[in-house]
Amino acid sequence: MSITADTTTDTGTDGTDGDDVTAPADRPAIRIGGEAETIRVLTAALGQGALPDVYVSAGQLVHLSRVSGGASNAADHAHQAAAGALPVHAEPLTAPALAWLLAHHTFTHRRKKNRDTDAWEEVEASPTKAALSAVLTTRYWPDVRPLTGVVTSPVLRPDGTLLQTAGYDTVTGLYYAPATAMPAIPAQPTKQEVSEALEFLLGKLLRDFPFVAPADRANHIGLLIAPILRPYLGCLTPFGLISATTQSSGKTLLAEIPGYLYGRKHLVWRKNDENELEKSITSALHSPAPVMLWDNLAEGTVVSSAVLAKLLTGPQWDARMLGSTGAGFEAVNDRLWLATGNNIRLGGDMATRTALVRLDPNDPHPDQRDQTGFGIPHLDTWLKQPANRVTVLRHLLILVMDWINAAAPRSGHTMRQFTSWAGAAGGFLAHHGIDGFLDNLEDMREADDDDIEWTAFLARWHELHGDRRLKSKVLCHSAEPELVNGQPIDRWEGTFLTDDKGRIPSVKSIGRLLTGHVGRWHGNHVLRSVLDKHANALDYWVETNTDQPQPDQNDTSDADQPAWLDM
Repeated sequence: MSITADTTTDTGTDGTDGDDVTAPADRPAIRIGGEAETIRVLTAALGQGALPDVYVSAGQLVHLSRVSGGASNAADHAHQAAAGALPVHAEPLTAPALAWLLAHHTFTHRRKKNRDTDAWEEVEASPTKAALSAVLTTRYWPDVRPLTGVVTSPVLRPDGTLLQTAGYDTVTGLYYAPATAMPAIPAQPTKQEVSEALEFLLGKLLRDFPFVAPADRANHIGLLIAPILRPYLGCLTPFGLISATTQSSGKTLLAEIPGYLYGRKHLVWRKNDENELEKSITSALHSPAPVMLWDNLAEGTVVSSAVLAKLLTGPQWDARMLGSTGAGFEAVNDRLWLATGNNIRLGGDMATRTALVRLDPNDPHPDQRDQTGFGIPHLDTWLKQPANRVTVLRHLLILVMDWINAAAPRSGHTMRQFTSWAGAAGGFLAHHGIDGFLDNLEDMREADDDDIEWTAFLARWHELHGDRRLKSKVLCHSAEPELVNGQPIDRWEGTFLTDDKGRIPSVKSIGRLLTGHVGRWHGNHVLRSVLDKHANALDYWVETNTDQPQPDQNDTSDADQPAWLDM
């Protein structure tokens, strides 16, 4: 390859014709000149593939690179390898990086006049930083191969075939960089291979985890295969919560299985700090790891976050760059998000965005269990061996391909923005005779502290006021204790909503809280509202699923109503 500003004439900078340069056999020649000419030539060279392992991602040129010496010592290096760290990274192409690639993979040169002989010579040169930076400003690279991600394990293409050849895949835009050599997975596994794979998964790998119910095991398998199915489905996956009753139940190891297989990154949970959580997520998405794990949340933590809820239900993550006052950061949300902890609770909208996996060893000392009879004794050590991770992946992939060959049946499960995943995972599990998938939705509601609080609040509201319509001011006044025989009596019996400090919210605050829950069912009760045009304020009331049609809102015939209802 010989690239110049004018592809038909090799013209010197003095305007005279010159001979074409002879580049080294293993490097294409790129002749640069003035600043504008250099920008045009380099742009054309990149578009024609002059540099290896350069792709475009979201309009930005990226380069696939390998990192050596990342670990501080041999033990750290072994740990990183055991955790499935990606062997290849896609990094944004910078001006210095572009100069390095040009120097190593091309013969970039310019014409220079020899002062002694007065002749023009070809001299190897590096473009100016300004020219390199200018080339990288464009976001339109129609001839550069698009890169959608890097994977370390085989994945399903949209047509149901398996991507298992190392290198760039033009169908998916993925680059497959296996951390360990994988044997070829048959497109049509035999019955014996399927039977052995199922026995390994259920009878060995997961056999000794103390799942509370079949749903917990099924949900975990549904999450475990999600990274394999993601390119095939093109969908989001829910938050995976592994909650145990006590320490040493195996929750971290259960979460680490997909981390060992696909590569994972540990995150720090920022309790009650949405800004820090947003920064943590943004920082995490700079990592190529397919699995993101918040491990060992504090016991009893309530996972309630508008930031996390936004992340889980959006295919794209948009946030301000750390340390920046203006530039934004965008990333595709194509990760599996997991968390572990003991007796973890849910809040906000997290219950409908979560696949729950519960563990209960029912043992005062689960850490002292004798592992000699386990399906895989010392599984944590066993998984650190690359050959063993290959064994796990091979069995999973055989089960996936068997499901594909059965026309990839779907189940009828629905789950917010995760219905594609739920239908496919449910169909996969049913095809292999694994029961219970998502059957613990009711248990998730029991783990939803916000729902429990609102259910009690609306139930007591209906007991006290029936379907009478109240304004937020009247409702707040009703929460004040009444004096009966000189003793304060809480008519709400502790069920009225409070703020983080346990205080009754202001009228303005309670109005905002109520508006956010209008039309949402909590248990058998639902909050309704209507605008009172005369007062220019909302009236609220509670209905149950057994209520009759609403009476006249002006009906105040209840002779026993307390005096504050007349306010």
